[in-house]
Amino acid sequence: MNSQEITAIFDGQSLQLESPLNLEVGTRVKITVETLLAPKDTPKTFLQTAQSLQLQGEPDWSENIDQYLYGNSIAEDD
Repeated sequence: MNSQEITAIFDGQSLQLESPLNLEVGTRVKITVETLLAPKDTPKTFLQTAQSLQLQGEPDWSENIDQYLYGNSIAEDD
């Protein structure tokens, strides 16, 4: 008896496999369904969170962060 672990998505009527099975046509199988996190419940990545904030700033913000945060001019730092 061989076993394979695969993932699938339920489309409301049937399971859609996310990868092909290594089985011969007509092979009988036993299926156990374990629910994984739904896509809407999957935690956001840092980049997704940052993009969702829609922050606005000057194009040179990263280069002159002290000036924008503390009001220091570039000439004062020399």
